[in-house]
Amino acid sequence: MAPQAILSAQQLLELPSDGQRYELVAGELRVMSPSGWRHGKVVGTMHGLLWQHVSGHHLGLVFGAETGFLLARDPDTVRAPDVAFVDARNLPGREPSEAYWPGAPDLAVEVLSPHDRADDVDEKIRAWLAAGTRSVWVVDPQLRTLTEYRSTGDVTVYTAGQRVDGGELLPGFSCPVARIFTEHASP
Repeated sequence: MAPQAILSAQQLLELPSDGQRYELVAGELRVMSPSGWRHGKVVGTMHGLLWQHVSGHHLGLVFGAETGFLLARDPDTVRAPDVAFVDARNLPGREPSEAYWPGAPDLAVEVLSPHDRADDVDEKIRAWLAAGTRSVWVVDPQLRTLTEYRSTGDVTVYTAGQRVDGGELLPGFSCPVARIFTEHASP
């Protein structure tokens, strides 16, 4: 098998649309498999809960699943979490001109799919944290848990009977973990 060419973030952006989603990891193109509806429902719920709180308290910006974050250059790494938050204190004075957000979000949320491999998820967690993400939330719909990584050694697992708290990153945010997985997430 021939070695894969190293791509740049610009080349990733210029790829013709073929119906696939991609990430770029140290210049290597990675195909992102389409997710099922359950995954999409949990992502939508997480986005809604975070957006409602962040926008209501003017805390920053919440981004959806298709948003690429440029984490490294030469070789380039562009990752796209399922949901992301950038603290208002870390927003540039004007909107970035680049296609991908320059740098890491303050919060990256990854919702697991049945086909996700543990080593791939661990790689993403490490990449987010190494790039400066303050907190990574890994949401597991099958186990009905939310695992928060503040570093690789500072990890908290929240179960469906508990509440996740936004702490200093999202002041005032608190949500029952079970609400993330309910059929109808009402206020």
